[in-house]
Amino acid sequence: MVMYMDRLEALNLLRENVHNENLIKHCIAVGAIMKGLAQKFGEDENLWELAGLLHDIDYEQTKDNHEKHGLVALEILKDKVPQEILDTIPTHNDLTGFKREKKIDFALSASDAISGLIIATALMMPSRKLEEVKPKSVLKKFKKKDFARNVSREKIMLCEKVGLSLEEFIDISLRSLQSVSDELGL
Repeated sequence: MVMYMDRLEALNLLRENVHNENLIKHCIAVGAIMKGLAQKFGEDENLWELAGLLHDIDYEQTKDNHEKHGLVALEILKDKVPQEILDTIPTHNDLTGFKREKKIDFALSASDAISGLIIATALMMPSRKLEEVKPKSVLKKFKKKDFARNVSREKIMLCEKVGLSLEEFIDISLRSLQSVSDELGL
């Protein structure tokens, strides 16, 4: 196994570049889903989690110039992470011109989107906790176009490009988020 930045180092680097706590939690959530997907596919869990954890590292710097989102990340992460992560991060923003080609690319875009839907679903629960969310609740919310309107259902469906049905993807994503619920405050 290749050695590179560990999760704590990645979190520290993320916090140096991102100051919005909700955005940091979003990155933790996407990292957890990516790790869960890596486990499912027998991929490098650390690599996939880092890709998810660091995918929005440049968001605060690029929020007014969205075409650069994912590209500035390359500058921040250069020489700090494996090339595969550098190749993947820009693919989650359609405006960069980087095309999704590998399983990790499709997984990152789908994970980025599903995290928002599941967290929005959790916030609708009486306890506002992930433990209360069931896969069928997320599926129902997925079908309601007026729920979490900013969440791209099209990007969530990229799960099919990695060989997962929507139901399987929701199940893996939900369990992954529940594993970091304390960090997310959910």
